[in-house]
Amino acid sequence: MKVLIFGATGMVGQGVLRECLLDQDIERVVTVGRNATGQQNPKLAEIVHQDLFDLSSIEAELTGLDACFFCLGVSSFRMSEADYTHLTYDLTFAVGRTLSRLNPGMTFSYVTGAGTDTTERGRSMWARVKGRTENALLRMPFKAAYMYRPGMIQPMDGIRSKTAVYQVAISVLRPLFPVMRRAFPNAITTTSQLGRAMIAVAKERAASRVLETRDITRY
Repeated sequence: MKVLIFGATGMVGQGVLRECLLDQDIERVVTVGRNATGQQNPKLAEIVHQDLFDLSSIEAELTGLDACFFCLGVSSFRMSEADYTHLTYDLTFAVGRTLSRLNPGMTFSYVTGAGTDTTERGRSMWARVKGRTENALLRMPFKAAYMYRPGMIQPMDGIRSKTAVYQVAISVLRPLFPVMRRAFPNAITTTSQLGRAMIAVAKERAASRVLETRDITRY
């Protein structure tokens, strides 16, 4: 299997990349982002590309791929709805539209979040925008598209969040994670579990197109 990862330098993306490089069924991993991951692996090809809204100059490198793991995301904290929509819905839509044209047999996996609102009418701004994004992806002509809605994510294997406030919270909670995961198994997952789930579903497909934390932790 040949896979593409967007957002491989973020906390979630780092976990997905690690699991892809470890998986023997994945022969090639292509990453696209504004910065290189710094990883070295024979099956890894990195594309550093600044304008992710326009992939026309790198389209030749984005064909012949079986799966895309879209892990890009920004915090909505102190962000206007217009700006958050642009960096969430508009960007994901642009990438999805290009990839569905280049790889109609591709499985597209998108990381959203617990509480995403697919009615697009709820009070929570981020949930409305994420819901609109999910709805748009599910309408695109991919072989299949899956939405992942993790709740709290525990970073594993030395992975850190690039969002300072999240990393502070993770550092404070780290000693409590084992207890929290036992007490709330349907609310907390890990970067490694999420990565393994996305890979497994891309290989075998899943009964539901939306996977909540309880579904992710089964892998």
